[in-house]
Amino acid sequence: MSKNSKVLNLKDKISGNEVDLSLCNLTEVPVRELALFTKATVVDLSCNNITSLPPEFCNLTHLVKVDLSQNQLTCLPDDLGNLASLQHLDLYNNKLTVLPVSVSQLRSLKWLDLKDNPLEAGLAKAAGDCLDEKQCKQCATKVLEHMRELQDEVDRAREKRLLREKELGRKREVKQREREAREKETRKREKAEEKEKRRKEYNAQVAAAAAREQQKKKNEEKKKKNGQAAADKAAAVEKTTKPRRSLLGLMFKLLLLLLLGLAGVAAACRLTDLQKEAACVPVNVAVDDGLSWAKQQEGVVRQLVQNLSSAAKEFLESTQASKN
Repeated sequence: MSKNSKVLNLKDKISGNEVDLSLCNLTEVPVRELALFTKATVVDLSCNNITSLPPEFCNLTHLVKVDLSQNQLTCLPDDLGNLASLQHLDLYNNKLTVLPVSVSQLRSLKWLDLKDNPLEAGLAKAAGDCLDEKQCKQCATKVLEHMRELQDEVDRAREKRLLREKELGRKREVKQREREAREKETRKREKAEEKEKRRKEYNAQVAAAAAREQQKKKNEEKKKKNGQAAADKAAAVEKTTKPRRSLLGLMFKLLLLLLLGLAGVAAACRLTDLQKEAACVPVNVAVDDGLSWAKQQEGVVRQLVQNLSSAAKEFLESTQASKN
């Protein structure tokens, strides 16, 4: 069935401001079609098989009277309170246990029937018997009061929940700030420790460099002192040796001069006409004695050389024999 045919069929069921959809074997409410007829403020949906109302039903704010008796409703939409113009609501013989809290917003509601529903105890007590129009009006009044109390409880619970969430949020914020403060303090302490560590390392390096420089200076001073001591010692040795050498040289020169003098005298007394002089006689005698002593010593020297040669030969022979 097309949309136009639905509209045509719904239009056939409209009489003035009333729409009669009872006994149509409906399983759902034709909300889209009802929304097209805003002048139809009274809707009869009784004696069908409707199990639930769609959320869009709450947009039919032009409705004044709705009959949903003898259906299979187990729940009503949460935003039912949006039907601000609703004055008459018949929910007789359904399967409702509770009503949405938003029912407390139905300020215009004057008539309500909740008979033959498995209502929870508090709601059933507020609804009463609803056996006549007076009781149904009282039902509307008392149920609205009951739902307002539930709404207040819900609001208080929501307010408590919001306060609790706010308090939890504040505590989380405080903990977050404390954690950030601890982390900041930890980073600050670690930074200070790292700085102190670098400062100690720098001071150690400076101290090591100063120690090396001090040791270098000590070594240089020591070398300088050793060099100065060696120089002083050499100078002292040279100072003590130089006079000794000078004295020996002087004595050697004097001895050489003396020998040259004696040789000259001996030559003069031996080779010149002075040999006959009385002064040259002892000189010539001494020269003759010296020559005789030298000749004697020549034999001794030869004998000594021979002995040394024999000894060397024997030593070589014994060495060769020990090697063999």
